[in-house]
Amino acid sequence: MNKRLLGLTAVAASALLLAACGSSGGSSSSPSGTSTAASGQVQVGVILPDTASSTRWEQKDRPYLTKAFAAAGIKADVQNAQGNPAQFQTLCEGFISAGVKVLLVTTLESGGPACIKKAKAQGIKVIDYDRLTLGGGADYYVSFDNVAVGKAIGTGLVKCLTDAGKKTASVVELNGSPTDNNATLFKQGYDKVIRDAGYTVLASQAVPKWDNTQAGTIFEQIFTKYGSKIQGVASANDGLGGAVASVLARNGLTGKVPVTGQDATDEGLGRVLTGAQCVTVYKSVKNEAAKAAAIAVALAKGDTAGASALATATVADTTLNTKVASVLLTPVGIYKDTVKSVVDDGFTTATALCGQSSAVATACTKAGIK
Repeated sequence: MNKRLLGLTAVAASALLLAACGSSGGSSSSPSGTSTAASGQVQVGVILPDTASSTRWEQKDRPYLTKAFAAAGIKADVQNAQGNPAQFQTLCEGFISAGVKVLLVTTLESGGPACIKKAKAQGIKVIDYDRLTLGGGADYYVSFDNVAVGKAIGTGLVKCLTDAGKKTASVVELNGSPTDNNATLFKQGYDKVIRDAGYTVLASQAVPKWDNTQAGTIFEQIFTKYGSKIQGVASANDGLGGAVASVLARNGLTGKVPVTGQDATDEGLGRVLTGAQCVTVYKSVKNEAAKAAAIAVALAKGDTAGASALATATVADTTLNTKVASVLLTPVGIYKDTVKSVVDDGFTTATALCGQSSAVATACTKAGIK
């Protein structure tokens, strides 16, 4: 049986895979985790990680990637693993069987290295998107300088504490998933800034799977133990920051204990405007998606040299002891007086941001966001 028929058989055999791509070009739009890739039709398979850890994946990454592939005339299928490693693996196997030329993945906590190795064994080029898959051996990596993201978080917390007149302080670190290499790099960045500023770290706790509900429980336990000793919280993203802010609100401490985040979500930006969060970190997902799509398009067209010319940096895969050709973008810390810049950049709209509540609407007016 030839490779094409083998691919068709494998796709048909999976209960989660449908028969054909319903669009005439570009990308599918279902976040359900059901691939529509059929053998020979889809050139680029994309697997996003979840819909729970951050709103960015469906609200930002999917539409930006979809638009970029459609504009290039490349058929792509963008799917979401919904935080389920088994679903991630099923999608990966389906794309491999369908014979995609390029696989662009944001790895979950398990299954990533196996997926990438299987893809590469079939001659498929692999791009790690946003998260580096340690031990996977992807051909390219497109993300932000994640240590710099962490430093922006730490710098924000130190600024907010200093502005409040606290030259010494005891803080808590609420870190991302222990199996996410990005979370490790974020912590590396903000932990150094916090300690170099002379602040004491009371507790540093990882949140499995970036789960916001677990984050609330974990921080509640930390708060019960340390209470008023906590003078600041370095939260690794806006979702975790929101969980912290909820606990602080229940204890009458909104705005009194600086909280950080990243991703510049509408919720995070709203909290920054109202004072419930002191800083978020803006990462232009539009630029990240554009860079990743450009490399994927070049690879889909067989232009390896063109793809490599776009990846001017390298990062270390510490598991394989290798260097991965990379694109590393620069993050920006966002404070109350710079929230407008995120809207001006087109990352969100005044309607989406300011319509969250009357308090946010009032803060938007004061910030000149209309």
